[in-house]
Formats: sequence, structure tokens, C-alpha cells
Amino acid sequence: MRFRRAAVFAGCVLALSVSCAGAVFAQGGQPQQARTAQGEGSPAQRVNVMLSRLDALRRSLNSALANLNSADRGSSDAKSADDPRTRLRGLEREVSSVSSEVNDLRGKLERAEKYDATQLDKLETSVADLNERVQAGLRATAGERRSGDASSASSGNNSKKKKGSLFGRLLGRGGDDKYGELTGTVAPGRDRELFEIATREARKSNYDEARLLYNTIITTYPESLYLPLAKLAVADTFYLEGTTSALIQANAAYRDWLTFFPTDPLADDVMLKMAECEMRQMGLPDRDISHARKAEQQLRVLLQQFPDTGLRPEVNKRLSETQENLAMYNLKVGNFYYERYERGVAPNPRGAQSRYREIIDKYPNFSYYDAALFRLAITYVQEEEPDEAAKYFQQLLRDYPNSEYADKAREQLEAIGAPVPQPDPARANNAPPERPSLTEKIFSEVLGRVSVTVNKDGVLISRDNEDNDLIAQAIARGGKLPDNVTPTAPVQRRAPARNIAPAPSA
Repeated sequence: MRFRRAAVFAGCVLALSVSCAGAVFAQGGQPQQARTAQGEGSPAQRVNVMLSRLDALRRSLNSALANLNSADRGSSDAKSADDPRTRLRGLEREVSSVSSEVNDLRGKLERAEKYDATQLDKLETSVADLNERVQAGLRATAGERRSGDASSASSGNNSKKKKGSLFGRLLGRGGDDKYGELTGTVAPGRDRELFEIATREARKSNYDEARLLYNTIITTYPESLYLPLAKLAVADTFYLEGTTSALIQANAAYRDWLTFFPTDPLADDVMLKMAECEMRQMGLPDRDISHARKAEQQLRVLLQQFPDTGLRPEVNKRLSETQENLAMYNLKVGNFYYERYERGVAPNPRGAQSRYREIIDKYPNFSYYDAALFRLAITYVQEEEPDEAAKYFQQLLRDYPNSEYADKAREQLEAIGAPVPQPDPARANNAPPERPSLTEKIFSEVLGRVSVTVNKDGVLISRDNEDNDLIAQAIARGGKLPDNVTPTAPVQRRAPARNIAPAPSA
């Protein structure tokens, strides 16, 4: 009986150790993808994103209702379900209800209480559906708000006197009705005024106010020249805000803009900005590589869809940096599996072998490419495949003759009995691969972030070039970008790979 219990205990320990080891490197596997398919980031970040979106919907509905109510002031007629006020009030109640549910979930997260993981997915679905219905409702009621312009304007003097609470005025805020007249009334040229004021607020880092005004253009002036710019500016405000939750929303907003304007001359700039949203969230290779994978995929898609883009040098630089992160992840995982083999935990080094081979096949510019070549060759030595081992030792000596692994590779070839190749003349005088210094490594470990090249300005809105960024030029030109900035839209489709013969005539 004692032996049976001991065997059961040993089996449990072994299963636990395997599951823990698998969890360490589950970032690139299927469970991780399934978990992040519904939303981006940690549960707390996903909750913050939902609350931010719901708050924006609430403010947009309140502005629209304020205009409709002022237009109908004094009327006591019962409203039908088709009345725009009834429709918007119903949406406002739904927003409040969903906000309450999200706040309840946030409370559980803050108190570290148990919660149903599927509730996050359900709430995100509810917020996405509610966002579509709110936007549709605002567009559908734009006509009623225009018709109420005259009555709203007549009551404008009275509404100007309401500057918010005393506490709000002491803090320098104008209350919820700071821009009530702008967002609550419709008038010719109002879209330009909204756009200019929204841009001014964005430059002051008042991103919530800026997004409210930009969204008013989107939902109230569907024919405005400023509409594409307003949608893009909303994404820029999230990108400039720069928090993790804001970057998640910036990525979604840029993607939404591309859905509406796929052939716009700024489409390649927007796709690059989407990749930079992921790059700014990239973690160390031994912690989280999901953002590096997404950034690499986005950059590859950009080059595929826009082969003639003028951004190619910038894209290639960022692609190299993301691939450095991904290759380092594979090297660390490969080393982990090889150490397990050396300790006798794994029966063979094939787990390490597959990771090293992926580096050789996918990441030729990796700064530790010579290390990957040497370690891959060693796994074939352990597997008693001398021909395969010799191939990689020889590649190492030809391409990296000055590597720290060159002498060891030469010794291995002599032991195998394989010929030792001469260095490639073009690489004979190359210095050893450049690698991060000890200081850079320590700095990255402390910050938990890798050093990457990103432009922290938005596509339209710049931090340091306010007088000459694209949004300033668009305002000066009445909602149009200058021709010398974006002369033609990039080519989105390549020519067919083969000639398509016409169908034979009957």
C-alpha cells in the first residue's frame, strides 16, 4: 500500500511539473491565442478599455439628448418608441446598465475575488454591439438635431449661464456643458469649428474632450470633409495618450479607420502606426512575445499590400527589431529545452532543435545567429547525425569566421572528420555580431521593456510640430491634405501571377 501511494504521489508531482513547464512557454501556443481572441491585454486592462468606451458613448448620447430636449422644450406630448428622444434615452439606459456590470467586475478584480472568466468576453461583446447601435442611433437622429437648431440657438443665452458646479469652476473646468452649444446644435460651418477646437484640446492633452468633439463630427455631419480626418484623429488621441489601455483602443480605432478608407493615401501610415501600437507594448523575450508577433505580422502585411510605399526603410527597421525579439524568445526556449535534455528530464534534444531551426529559417539578421547555428549543430551531434551537424558547423565558419563559436565549430568538424571550409571572402574581416551591452540588458530588465524604434506622434497630430503637422495643414486647407504630402494612394494589389485566359465562347 505504501508503494502504491508513493507511486501515485510521484505521478502527481510529475504531472504538475510538466504543466508548469508548459505554462512558462504557452505564450506562443493555441491556448494563449484563444484567450486573447476576444480582447487585448490583461483582465484589468480590458475592463478599463470597456469603461473608457462606455464613458465616450454616454457623453455623446448626453450631448445629443441635450440638443433634442432644448429643441422640444415646453412640449408635454407623449413620445412614441420611434421618437428620437425615446430611442436615445433607451440607449443611454443600456449604457448605464452595462457600465454598472463592468464596474461590478472591476470591483471583483480589485478585491481579488473569484469571477467567471467568460463574463469578460460577454461584456466586451455587449459593449461592441452597444457601440454600433449608439453610432447608428446618433446618425439616424442627426436630422432631428438639425431641425432643432433654431430653437436650440434661441435658448443658447440661457444655457451659457450654466458653467457647471462651483467645485468644477474652482478646478478650471467648465462642467459637462463646456461645449454644450457646439455639440448640441447644428449649423453650417460647425464641423470646421468642432474640428479646430477638438484639435486644440488634443494638443493640450485633454483627450476625452477632443474625442467627444471629433465624434460629434462623425455622428452629426456625415457629409463633412472633416469626417475621415476626425475618425483618424480619434485614433491619434488614443495613441498620444500612450497608456496600455489607450494603445489597445488606438489600434482598434486605426483598424476601424482602415475598414472605411482602405485606399486612402494615408493607409500605409496608419498600418505602420498599428504596428507601433504593438511595439510600444512589447515585453522582454522571456515574458511576453504576443505583441512582437502581432507587430511583425502587421509590418509584413504592410509591405505586402503596399510594395511601393515610401515608408519601406522605416518598416524594415521596425521589422528587424521585432524579429530580434522573436528570435531571442526562440533561443531562450531552445536553451531551456536543451538544459532539460542535459539533465535527463527530456529523452532527446528535438524540442530545442526545432526552436534553433526556426531561428535559422526565419531570422537571418538575428544578433545571436551564430549561437543558434552552433547550438543547432550540437543537437545533431547528440542525435548522432554527423552530416547535418557538419552542415551547420561549416555554415558558421563560412559566414561568421570571427565568432566566439568558430574555434569550437572547427574542433567539432575535425572530430567528425568533415572538411573545414574557408571563410567567405566578403565576411572574412567582419567583426563579431553586435549585441546589447550589459548596461542595456540591465536597463531592459528593470523596465521590463525592449528598446524599439517608434514614432510617438500620431498620423495627423504631432507633439513637437504643431504648426506644420498634417492636421494643421488640413485645417488651413479646409479639410483637405496638401497634394505634396500624399500625392497618390499606394498600390494595394499586385499584378496577377499568371495570365487569365478568357472563357471560350459558346
